[in-house]
Order: sequence, then C-alpha cells, then structure tokens
Amino acid sequence: MPNTKSAAKAMRQANRRHANNLNTKTKFKNATKQVKKLVTESNAAEAVKALSAAMSALDKAVKKGVIHKNTASRKKSRLAKSIAKITKK
Repeated sequence: MPNTKSAAKAMRQANRRHANNLNTKTKFKNATKQVKKLVTESNAAEAVKALSAAMSALDKAVKKGVIHKNTASRKKSRLAKSIAKITKK
C-alpha cells in the first residue's frame, strides 16, 4: 500500500493507464487474429477488409504509446504478406 498521498495518486493513475493499455492491446490483437483466421480460410475479400481494421488498430496503439512504431510496422507488413499469398492463388 502507498504511504503518501502522492504515491496513492500515482497508483491510481498507473491502474487507470494499465486498464487503458490492456483495452488497446486487446483491440489490435483481436483485429490481427481476425485477419489470420480469414487468411487460413482463404477468404481474400474479407481478409482485406479486416486488414484495414487491423492496421487502424495498430496505428492507434502506436499513437497511444502502447506499442513501438516498428513493432506495429512489422506486424502490418506480415499481415499484408500473408494476404498477398492467398490473393496470388
């Protein structure tokens, strides 16, 4: 438990930020899982739509400072590559 008023406030802020970060992380993880699921089903048209949503969620996570921009870039690139493979078939 915090010993001072400022420590108590810092703990409340940390808990609030942790909850917000988890919410943001959950959103982009679910979006990427949706893309991967559609890729495994070879549903290219729906996967492209889901990719747009996933990229948006990743960009928002970067903007909020939840993940690093290079991490988001890597994830977006890999998702796009996986969709490119099924659209070539």
